[in-house]
Amino acid sequence: MAQLNRRNVLALGVGALAAAQLRGTAVAADGETVSHGISAFGDLKYPADFVQFDYVDAKAPKGGLFSTIPSVRAFNQSFQTFNSLNAFILKGDGAQGMGLTFATLMARAGDEPDAMYGLAASKVAISADGLTYRFTMRPEARFHDGSKLTARDAAFSLNILKTKGHPLITQQLRDFIEAKADGDTTLIVTFKPKRARDVPLFVAALPLFSEAYYAKQPFDESTMEVPLGSGPYKVGRMESGRYIEFDRVKDWWGAKLPVNVGSYNFDTVRFEFYRDRDVAFEGFTGRSYLFREEFTSRIWNTRYDFPAIHDGRVKREMLPDDTPSGAQGWFINTRRDKFKDARVREALGCAFDFEWTNKTIMYGTYARTVSPFQNSDMMAVGAPSSEELALLEPFRGKVPDEVFGAPFVPPASDGSGQDRALLRHGAQLLNDAGFPIKNGKRLTPSGEPFRVEFLLEEPAFQPHHMPFIKNLGTLGIEATLRLVDPVQQRARRDDFDFDLAIERYSFSTVPGDALRNFFSSQAAATKGSNNLAGISDPVIDAMIDQVIAADTRIKLVVAARALDRLIRAGRYWVPQWYSASHRLAYWDVFGHPPNLPKYAGVGVPELWWAKDTAAAADRGKK
Repeated sequence: MAQLNRRNVLALGVGALAAAQLRGTAVAADGETVSHGISAFGDLKYPADFVQFDYVDAKAPKGGLFSTIPSVRAFNQSFQTFNSLNAFILKGDGAQGMGLTFATLMARAGDEPDAMYGLAASKVAISADGLTYRFTMRPEARFHDGSKLTARDAAFSLNILKTKGHPLITQQLRDFIEAKADGDTTLIVTFKPKRARDVPLFVAALPLFSEAYYAKQPFDESTMEVPLGSGPYKVGRMESGRYIEFDRVKDWWGAKLPVNVGSYNFDTVRFEFYRDRDVAFEGFTGRSYLFREEFTSRIWNTRYDFPAIHDGRVKREMLPDDTPSGAQGWFINTRRDKFKDARVREALGCAFDFEWTNKTIMYGTYARTVSPFQNSDMMAVGAPSSEELALLEPFRGKVPDEVFGAPFVPPASDGSGQDRALLRHGAQLLNDAGFPIKNGKRLTPSGEPFRVEFLLEEPAFQPHHMPFIKNLGTLGIEATLRLVDPVQQRARRDDFDFDLAIERYSFSTVPGDALRNFFSSQAAATKGSNNLAGISDPVIDAMIDQVIAADTRIKLVVAARALDRLIRAGRYWVPQWYSASHRLAYWDVFGHPPNLPKYAGVGVPELWWAKDTAAAADRGKK
């Protein structure tokens, strides 16, 4: 069994409440708890009177500019462009960084898996059954125009996101019933019985909007009008599709709260947008932006030899990434008849030679992804444990037999680029599935040519597709690559209008309701969801419920491993690769805490600072 820490064994109930009491949480006679923070299993590291997070530098200087290109995206955001400042709906391409402009009820701690502490809300009272949360709003909370941020605004925000937010938001709010304001200071949030454990955390992390602002305009429209925010930054200069800046609110009401000490140090945060990775790299070498996380091994291994590297003006760092790396790969759209048979999907995987691709194109820097819970203890390994079998046995006969043995792992090739044994196996799978060869062409059971189209928005991935497409041709499959612009890609992705599409996602160390967005039958039928493969299996739905219902970390790990076996048995994707490290390059104008927290990525831009604020402020002012 994996080594489990204290968080792993605390359950909801008496043990968790007793642990919370030691840290300043009050427990009433009716079982209601009043606390300065929340977490999935009731475990909090920081007491009620903490003054800052351990990992921040409270003396970090304020000022300067941080500039980068997008490296993560959420909801309707794109890596390559933006045409809307509404980043929480389905329409449009939302601008990166909009989250910086809004406060939330609580803020996450970067050195705990899921703990959150008071931001716009100073404390929360939780009913004994865990279905009612009463947040007390801070009286000093303000919007950028000076108006108060009240419980009424918070209630409006949560309710409007449930009804009109991006589908990824509405799905995760399925166990959230409603929010009501009791005056200006008390927000009452209610949840459904048997709610997912992470729904309150998700609610507490949602942006808070001004009810008065949206009384004058629709919430669910794409717009370039700057919304009224309440966060540490507000929208500054921008040019649609090219760059956007966020200016620090110098008198921000939340600056001195314990969750914000040592954070949000830059006067300006700027995102630059490029349509091509190579061009983006050239922009970095020319100091058009100052920070870069490198995701392309070819560039990392061959192009960081420019003068600024040699004379020390640009620094490179490799930081460990011990968090779950999740899944990256080609997701196969099973909504289409030609991909309904798992044997066909496995055959597609036989044509991808990871070993050759990694060695020839990616300089051997990656490991093969095999699981959606890659790089975590939730990944299934070997035969199921007795605890896993207890969850899986009721479904014997309804799932592939391999679920009760070692989990599926993509076979390793001989590294030649065209492993004949693997391709023979793929051909046999296609034959068995009723996809015959006629005159050198693979046919579907209906007698039509078997055609496959890869949907792609980034030219940098083209070299990875070419040998894959060649091998599919060897199997008689007519495969093509369609390179589209970001707007087309988003529209086709949201409408599930593709054969195979690349995506990367990862889960927290305490996954819950978010799993439904990726693997549930409901998400398969929801436009804009992350269930690209169209997984619609009642057994997987039931196992997701088991993960969500787990009341200890140990039970959660067991259920996640059982779910992993089911997903891998379905061959829903052709896994690609992952790296358990962050590759960073930045102009030597920044500082950061010596020990960046495990659960905060690389901590940019929140935890970093400008070493020479005056010099850094000059950059990007073009």
